[in-house]
Amino acid sequence: MIATQTELVLDEPTRELCAAVAAGRLAPARLAVVAPGGYGKTALLDHLAASRTRAGGSVAWFGEGTDGTGTADLVLVDAAHELGDAQLAELRRLAGDDRAGLVIAARPWPRPAELNRVLGRLRAQVVLRPFDRAQTRSALGREREWLTDFVHAETGGVPGFVTRLGHALAARPRREVPAAALTGFRAELDRMPPDVLRVLLAVDAGAGLDADLLGALLGREHDDVAELVDAARATGLLSHDGTLLPVAAKALRAAVPSDRRQGVARRLVRLQLERSGPVLPVVRSLLGAGLTGPELAKGFEAAAEEVATTEPALAARLYEAAVDAGSPPGAVGARWAELAARAGDLDTALRLADEVVAAGDAPDRAGGARVAGTALALRGQLARSAELFRWSGTTLSTVYAAIGSLGTGRLAEARQLLERPASGEPPTLLSGAMSATARALLDSVSATPTAALSALVSAAETLEPVARSALLPDSPAALGAVVGLHCGELGIAESLLERAIAAECGGGTLAARHRLLLAWIAMVRGDAELAGERLRAAGEELAPRDWLFAVGLRVGLARRASDLAALRLIWREACEAVIRHPADLFTILPFGEFSVAAARLGDRDRLGHRLRQVWDLLHALGDPPLWTVPLHWSGLHAAIIAERQDEARDHVAALAAGADRGPYFAAVASAAECWLRVIAGDVDAERVETAARGLHDAGLWWDAARLAGQAAIRTTDRKAMVALLDSARMLQGRPGPAAPGDAVAATTGSAKLSERELQVAELVVAGRTYKQVGDQLYISAKTVEHHMARMRQRLGATSRSDLLAQLRALLAARE
Repeated sequence: MIATQTELVLDEPTRELCAAVAAGRLAPARLAVVAPGGYGKTALLDHLAASRTRAGGSVAWFGEGTDGTGTADLVLVDAAHELGDAQLAELRRLAGDDRAGLVIAARPWPRPAELNRVLGRLRAQVVLRPFDRAQTRSALGREREWLTDFVHAETGGVPGFVTRLGHALAARPRREVPAAALTGFRAELDRMPPDVLRVLLAVDAGAGLDADLLGALLGREHDDVAELVDAARATGLLSHDGTLLPVAAKALRAAVPSDRRQGVARRLVRLQLERSGPVLPVVRSLLGAGLTGPELAKGFEAAAEEVATTEPALAARLYEAAVDAGSPPGAVGARWAELAARAGDLDTALRLADEVVAAGDAPDRAGGARVAGTALALRGQLARSAELFRWSGTTLSTVYAAIGSLGTGRLAEARQLLERPASGEPPTLLSGAMSATARALLDSVSATPTAALSALVSAAETLEPVARSALLPDSPAALGAVVGLHCGELGIAESLLERAIAAECGGGTLAARHRLLLAWIAMVRGDAELAGERLRAAGEELAPRDWLFAVGLRVGLARRASDLAALRLIWREACEAVIRHPADLFTILPFGEFSVAAARLGDRDRLGHRLRQVWDLLHALGDPPLWTVPLHWSGLHAAIIAERQDEARDHVAALAAGADRGPYFAAVASAAECWLRVIAGDVDAERVETAARGLHDAGLWWDAARLAGQAAIRTTDRKAMVALLDSARMLQGRPGPAAPGDAVAATTGSAKLSERELQVAELVVAGRTYKQVGDQLYISAKTVEHHMARMRQRLGATSRSDLLAQLRALLAARE
């Protein structure tokens, strides 16, 4: 409650009780008002005195002279906890007369035994509570009600503090605590017992109400500590959850000298280090204070490790503070660099890691080289990163070096690195998952794409439990998605990326990469709106490799929208990306987009050098179909746009040579040949529809619709033109006829699904969970999930509900 210019702000029960006392309906009134400081005890007594006097009653204040206390029908006692023995004895005598009206206000602490006996003679207690927001608004008045949330948050609704802050804000209303609001706390702090003040300082420093820690700090036993905490709570400065009210914390920092506050914090750090307790709450308040000393340095290091998994940016800042406080840079540099990299600060990570590698006496030079290699990989500098990984020499670094070597076309070197004998290091989940990833990528240039993709899926699942805290140059999920995009397994690629985002694989370092690859999948499917949403979700602050993909996406979306003006706007940035980013195996997709856009804009020469590097890299790897087919596909369209028929035929021939590697490769080869015929004016509607459906089944939805559309505008047969346009519209959005219950189920849908997938579909449509389906079919829940992802990709479903609707129609048609 709070005294305003018009009335006291009271809750309803207290208002009714006060009205009864004032009117004499509660006679004799024998009440206790026990509450911490600031809760409005004095204001309530003043209100009772004024109300009772207006009603014709007589009121006396205890301690202002005894005259009148015997004849007054209401005696008011304020701050009873401060009364001396003689006054308490007199008050006990007065309380012994049950006919006397008596209202006693006191704090919960201190509570002398004599005061307890006095309060025990009273009949009821008035409970004072903090204001809720509505009461705070009422107390502030209409002119300052817009400050309600700010004032309530700062004061916790403690009535006296609301008044104090509200009055201080009257002259200059703003969401800021003025110095005038803090001066009112100084007198309270000055007369506070030293150990009670130390309790408040310890709480402000982050100690909380840990009895053991406070006992060690104060040199007191548990019972004494409990009493001191009660005393601190009685001030009203400490909230019910044991934290300081924000305005109280500001008052402490303004009124108590900094050396005294820092002395308490230093002592707490030392105690926590001795007992291996958490130090972050304590040292957080010391960040930026410029303090030094070995204990503080160790405290900052320990605090950094406490948040290394969840808050790498804060951990990096704490390591910086540790070095400023006296920790040797070489001793903590590698760990500091790793956390900076995980926080996305690649410049700082590279600088620190390079200093560690260059220092001959640094204890973790191998770790520094690993961090530097990872940062360079994130920047797209695979060749240099592989060099640092090789020098690092650890098991994990060797695996990363193999991936980098493969990505830059050095196949024999990658194999040699993976054949090195075990180093004796423990086989962790991280090393096992990344080793499996490297071997899967090796398989991608020689074995079947499905084998490589399956191994990458398994590696991604293995990594998930530790993925969030790992610093990775790339993730199995992202590399698996790239492979999936290269071989038309978009459903599996999408599932991998969604799981990686949910598991926060790689922390914030790889979040943008996963979202950009998801956007790429949407673009390939022709869903420009979803692709744009996912591109925006990746953010603006991107590492160079992610920036390359983001620019590729913007180029691809502008091209697919036939927005030549937008394409011209982005082209300068695309050219910069091409110049700055070296070509590697895992960036073929954006370079393929750039090649088509360059042809569209008549600027192929500027891209020629980089594309030759990409082709040289692929030739060094033996021209593996998985990696070459997407670039041949892009090259075909670039050649068609540039009207270079011989070049286009070469790409068609290359695609035909790899057609026997699987359904995706056969579909792309068939579509390439068909496309070349269409451009030449040879439109066979049936062949075009077959080729377009093959592209759609392979995941290239936009290209499938484009092929049908290009054929439609080139045929002279009106009936064929109408059919091809209908096909183009259908293929752009989803497979099969527009009505899901028609031939999609009877003629196309069931043919796309294997018998096992149909079994899974029946059970899922019936409402079974993935685990229940797996138990019934004797497969794992993860396998069920992969079946569903594959069915979603094959049927072209745009959402889970769309997939279930199609499966219901398909199963109904089969029955």
